[in-house]
Amino acid sequence: MPRWKALPEELDPQVRKFAGRLRGLVDRSGLSLAAVADRTGYSRTSWERYLNGRLLAPKGAVVALAEVTGVQQHHLTTMWEPAERAWSRSEMRHDMTMEAIRVSQARAALGEAGVAAAPVAGGRAAGGGAGVSTTAGPGEGGHDSGRPPSGSVRRGTVPRNPRQPRPGAVPDSTGGGHRPVGAPGERQGSGRRRLPLFLAGLVGALLLIAGAVLLTDLGGDDDAGAAAAAPSAEPGTSAPQLPAGVGCSGADCTGQDPEAMGCGGRFASTVARKTVGGGLVEVRYSETCGAAWARITQASPGDTVKITAGPSERDGTVDADAEAYTPMVAVKKASDAKACATLASGMTGCTTPE
Repeated sequence: MPRWKALPEELDPQVRKFAGRLRGLVDRSGLSLAAVADRTGYSRTSWERYLNGRLLAPKGAVVALAEVTGVQQHHLTTMWEPAERAWSRSEMRHDMTMEAIRVSQARAALGEAGVAAAPVAGGRAAGGGAGVSTTAGPGEGGHDSGRPPSGSVRRGTVPRNPRQPRPGAVPDSTGGGHRPVGAPGERQGSGRRRLPLFLAGLVGALLLIAGAVLLTDLGGDDDAGAAAAAPSAEPGTSAPQLPAGVGCSGADCTGQDPEAMGCGGRFASTVARKTVGGGLVEVRYSETCGAAWARITQASPGDTVKITAGPSERDGTVDADAEAYTPMVAVKKASDAKACATLASGMTGCTTPE
C-alpha cells in the first residue's frame, strides 16, 4: 500500500511540485508522521494535510522540517514562495466564486420578497381609496381639477346638487370647492410613508438571508475539534484554560494519543531517557496537559515500550517505522513517570529521572 495519497488533480502545478518535495524529504529522513509532528511542533493532522495537498504548509512548518531533515532552509523556502503565491491566487478565485454565489442568492431572495410584498402594498393602496372614483368619465372633470363632477347620475346612486359637497368631503384649501377624503394629495402622502417601510422590510429580509448564508459557510478546521474536547468544569470550579489545539488536561488525558490531543511538539519535553540495546527510550512530559508518555526510537519491529505512573500504565509496539510511543497517563509532576522497554531479543531497561 503506498504511503502517500494521490494529490488532488485541481492542485496548482507549483503547489503540487512543492508538496512532492516535502514528501521526498520525509521519505529520505525515515521518520514517521508522528515523529515529524513531535520534532517540528506541528500536529500530525496538519502534516497529513500539508503532504496530501489539502493545505499549503506555513513557512514556520517548512523551516522546522528543514531543521529536522538537515536540508538548507534557504533552498526549501525558495521553493515555498512561488507555491504560496499560487495558493493565494487559488484561494482568491475561490473567495470570488463564493462571493458571487452569495450575491446571487441575495438577489434571488430580494426578488422573491418584492413579488410577495407588491400585492400587499397594492391592496393597501386600493383599500385607502375605497369608494372613491379616480377616473374622470366623458364630460367629467378629473378629480384633481377642482371642478365638481357633471350632473349625470350613475346607476344605483342618489342624484345630488352639483354644488353640494360629497359626503365625507373636506374643504379645499386652494379654493371654495371641496375635495373628497382620500383625494390624490392624501393618497400620495400615504404612499410616500409606506414606501420607506416597505424598503426597510426588504433590507431586513436581505440581511437575514445574507447572515444565514455566512453562518453556513463558517466551518471550523478539524484541529478546532480538539479544543472543543476540553474537560468541563465541575460545579464551583473553573475549567483550565488550555492553549488552542490542546484537547485535554490531567485525568482526561489518560489513555489519549498525545499527538491527537495536541500535547506533543512545543508543549512537551524529554525528562528521562535510557539506551536499551540499540534503542533510545524516553519519558515525554507535557506540563500543559499534566500527562506523560513513553517513546522509543531507533528500535526494531516487535520491541515494546511502556509508561508507568502509580497504578496507571500504557504500552506501545514498534512497527516498520522503527519507533513507537504510548498513550498518555496523568501525572502531577514529571518524576512520577517511568518508561521501560522490552526488546524482541529479550533485553529490558527502564529510565531514571534526569
